[in-house]
Amino acid sequence: MSDVNDREFLADLATRASAEAQKNSPSAVVGSLVPLSGGYSSLTYEAVLAGTGDPERRIVLKVAPPGLDPVRNRDVLRQARVLVALRGVEGVRVPEVLLESIGAPPERPPFFAMSFADGDSVDPLVDRADEPSGAVLAERALAAARMLGALQRCSPASIGLGDEPVTGLQAEVARWCRALESVEDDLRLDGPALGERLLDLVPPTDAPVLVHGDYKLGNMRCQGAEIRALVDWEIWSIGDGRTDLAWLLMMLDPRYPARVRDVPELPTANEIQREYEQVLGRSVRAMEWFHAFVRLKQAATTALITKQARKRGDPGYPKLIADHLHAVRSGLDQ
Repeated sequence: MSDVNDREFLADLATRASAEAQKNSPSAVVGSLVPLSGGYSSLTYEAVLAGTGDPERRIVLKVAPPGLDPVRNRDVLRQARVLVALRGVEGVRVPEVLLESIGAPPERPPFFAMSFADGDSVDPLVDRADEPSGAVLAERALAAARMLGALQRCSPASIGLGDEPVTGLQAEVARWCRALESVEDDLRLDGPALGERLLDLVPPTDAPVLVHGDYKLGNMRCQGAEIRALVDWEIWSIGDGRTDLAWLLMMLDPRYPARVRDVPELPTANEIQREYEQVLGRSVRAMEWFHAFVRLKQAATTALITKQARKRGDPGYPKLIADHLHAVRSGLDQ
């Protein structure tokens, strides 16, 4: 990942963003770039858009890292595409895309600018935060379930994404097995073997829908109980929507291995799923398989993070990986 504070890079990015804004407002200026956390494959900045005839506006710039081809998770314009597709979809809140530039990659990377959503982003079980209250977080959890139902109620073709390839469940399992094969033995453990067990039990797939890929409260900007924007679309795809539901349920599971606190007010998995199904318009089946799958995915993701951490002399999270794989194993055994 490039240095997010490189002065020359930031000055050039501000100049390029201003030039794009001036295509609509000749006096527009983008400045005051400040790095933001969020996302692992691209650079994110808060900035100010001024000179448009309206009051100064806070915006967010997402830019691919310079020097690398903007492909896969680094394809920021693909992220912009899904945000544009979802604007106006009833029940779904995403930022508004304001500017885009294809750049001249890899040295001058592509970027896009989107509206800034006020509020906070809190994962109830893994973020140490005094606010919001457990009751508010519970309301957010149910609101997230309803928004997921609204998101997956519409077909990809109906929002202009019908040309996207469909990622099957077998391909999803294989992807995370490959990730586990790439790490050290003490991190890999029996992950690939558990993946093989999952492949033997793949359920019939639902009609393909838009999948966020990391659907959790921590990727939502909220004010009070209201979800104002679903962000961090780096790994979106077209696939089986139950993967997003299972991921949300895992992140709100009171037994989640990485939890740092308990939030007893959170709704149960059954309550969250019912909210989702009510908006989706149908019930979903075979969730046990998806609960096991997302824990394999989480183990693989944590293993990759640990692999990089060890290069910096940080021990990473080997116990957490083992805990996630234990959850996979227990789910399959049951």
